[in-house]
Amino acid sequence: MILNSSHPKLHVFDYWALLTVVTTAASPVGAVIASRRPQNPMGWIICALGLNGAVEHFASQYAIHALLADPGSSPGGEALAWLSSWFWVPGIGLLVFLLLLFPNGRLPSDRWRWFAWLSVAALTVGTISAAFVPGPIEWLRPIQNPLGIEGARGFLGPVASISEKLENGGLALVAAASLLLRLRSARGEERQQIKWFAYAATVVSGSLILTYTVSEAMDAQWILRVGFGILVAGILSLPIAMGFAILKHRLYEIDLIINRTLVYGSLTATLALVYFGGVTATQALLRNLTDQEQLPQLVIVASTIVIAALFTPLRRRIQSFIDRSFYRRKYDAAKTLEGFSKKLRDETDLEALSKDLVGVVRETMQPAHVSLWLRPETASKGGQA
Repeated sequence: MILNSSHPKLHVFDYWALLTVVTTAASPVGAVIASRRPQNPMGWIICALGLNGAVEHFASQYAIHALLADPGSSPGGEALAWLSSWFWVPGIGLLVFLLLLFPNGRLPSDRWRWFAWLSVAALTVGTISAAFVPGPIEWLRPIQNPLGIEGARGFLGPVASISEKLENGGLALVAAASLLLRLRSARGEERQQIKWFAYAATVVSGSLILTYTVSEAMDAQWILRVGFGILVAGILSLPIAMGFAILKHRLYEIDLIINRTLVYGSLTATLALVYFGGVTATQALLRNLTDQEQLPQLVIVASTIVIAALFTPLRRRIQSFIDRSFYRRKYDAAKTLEGFSKKLRDETDLEALSKDLVGVVRETMQPAHVSLWLRPETASKGGQA
């Protein structure tokens, strides 16, 4: 990839770097999971996904170098171009089963068995058709498929096209939907496991929108660079998040991570809007009044001071809003404990305190049954006091 990226006539695609990142992260994480949970197929699937991506990426880059960048410089270019033409299909299959079996290595229910077999059949047909369909290889144009069967173009062409749409769209979307359905019915540890993966996937989805939609709409290169950096970090975090989830390492810290991401993500976006809105408005005002295009240094310093002053109060307001909206039980429990602590300072009646304590436990923890027992001498001392 490095040799190809330095060639003046070749275009460097973003997905080259992204594929390198995900394959580098997936294989070691999968190896750790497989060594510690050998009975769970998830570790082996993640390992195979990393290996598949590495082989496919190497094959395509080698073919580009041997056949396009420096023709005739390296042997076996056509063989690796052919390998690259179909080796991506099993990778899609591994991704489908990764989503379908996460996190325990089992189907969500027996009703999904038909989909698993349909996926295997579709992926088998897709692999064979991609390997022998004649014509240029899509991502290696103008390199032709060296083993394409010209006489079967009328049959293999439509089959390969339908299979590609089914693999890239239908199967992966249905598998993702199965994970969402699993999340809805999951409880306890399994719910926390899926949250880890969902969090990393949300970061990737959001950064994709930021990188390729928002940056183009606003024609801002800095948004493109920031979004791509977040995208790389998000893709790197996907296998790591799966590792945390499957190994059940710090499962319940995901709620805190989600909370902090919501708070500081909203805070950063709000402060950025305030800053750029203020700077843009001031620039427009100065342009109308003085015909001055460049902002004075004082305006930029003043805007920075305003942002610094807004940080703490805005963070508190956003934290309170998020707790009320998404963590209602936690917010109500905090308010209940706050009210009880105020009563505790002024109340002297032990019986009233006991009733209040039982009420607080019932409201915050919601147990099936709650009662309070005091040792007799403690109760009598409390009464005498």
